[in-house]
Amino acid sequence: MLNKTEKEIMKNWQGNISKPIVSVCTITYNHEKYIHEAIDSFLMQETDFPFEIIIGEDCSIDTTKKIVEEYIQKYPNIIRLITSDNNVGMQENGKRTIEACLGKYIAICEGDDFWTDKNKLQIQKDFLYNNFEYVICYTDCQPFNENGLMNIDFGGARRDLTTDELQKATPIYTLTVMFKNVIKEFPQEYLFSKYGDVFIWSMLGEYGKGKYLPQIKPSAYRVHQGGLYSMISKEKKIDMAFHTYFALFIYHNSKNNKVIANHYKMEILWLFLKNDLKSFLFFIFKKIKNRLQREIK
Repeated sequence: MLNKTEKEIMKNWQGNISKPIVSVCTITYNHEKYIHEAIDSFLMQETDFPFEIIIGEDCSIDTTKKIVEEYIQKYPNIIRLITSDNNVGMQENGKRTIEACLGKYIAICEGDDFWTDKNKLQIQKDFLYNNFEYVICYTDCQPFNENGLMNIDFGGARRDLTTDELQKATPIYTLTVMFKNVIKEFPQEYLFSKYGDVFIWSMLGEYGKGKYLPQIKPSAYRVHQGGLYSMISKEKKIDMAFHTYFALFIYHNSKNNKVIANHYKMEILWLFLKNDLKSFLFFIFKKIKNRLQREIK
């Protein structure tokens, strides 16, 4: 645990500390080995504004919740816990945690990753405050595992993004982002998607552009067996992509955004063409069959 008191963290905060300017949003599940590093990297942030840390803990079967509660005892005015009696799944956990954020800006980092730059929040908040045409900013990340740093590129943007590119869900390293708290209601399609962060970037594209901030030190992206994306199979990634593209197609089509909806229609088609068509047709048939069976019930 960070060797720093709550008073020391708050010493340069200006304004009402009960009204955070930035909310740090983190979801966690079975992260007992890693959650210390994540929370410590949030608490080490040096800012002239109040921030809060909102932790969505999804009924871990290890000691993750206990560790979070120990942090809350030491930092009761900074950290809040969102939990429930039953596991709700990643999408619902992410939704309820973001909805609990009170800040004008939201920064995201999952419980198995961490930040390395103590000025990250200050730099990002200052940029978004002074540049109204941007809705999100982000930086680079450095993958690592138990053996050290890894020379792998997971495809996050290292450039500025237009509103169209955001709506088309251009990948961004989730653990590096800060965005304006403008999403007041999550559509049902969000819960159907498997990449909730990608869905959020697409929604944010309706409000502004994306800015890459290379001056911030790369955040640390942990590659491990329990990771959502880094260690899953190719087939599982295809399944997750299909769900997300289909959800985004329905969402943008319902908003009469035909250009973006058609983009996702083509993404789904391209997903078919670049993979085994026979397997995909079987996959689609199975999805339709399962959906019809649920509707009949």
